[in-house]
Amino acid sequence: MIDRTHGLSLVKQCRLLDVARSTAYYRPAPLSAQVLALMRRIGELHLNHPFAGARMLKREGSLFDRRRVPR
Repeated sequence: MIDRTHGLSLVKQCRLLDVARSTAYYRPAPLSAQVLALMRRIGELHLNHPFAGARMLKREGSLFDRRRVPR
């Protein structure tokens, strides 16, 4: 979408796409191995038990708070 090597300036590209300029500079923070493992487990749980939620993770001994799981 936004190409830094294009002839148009970054500002004009963002304006044309109706995107904030800060979006063009954003670099996501890398996720820790612990968070990736939790995300993988949530995916597995959801496939096997779509009705299960964060409380089921707590029963398994997850160290994360229930409010953290939806995020």
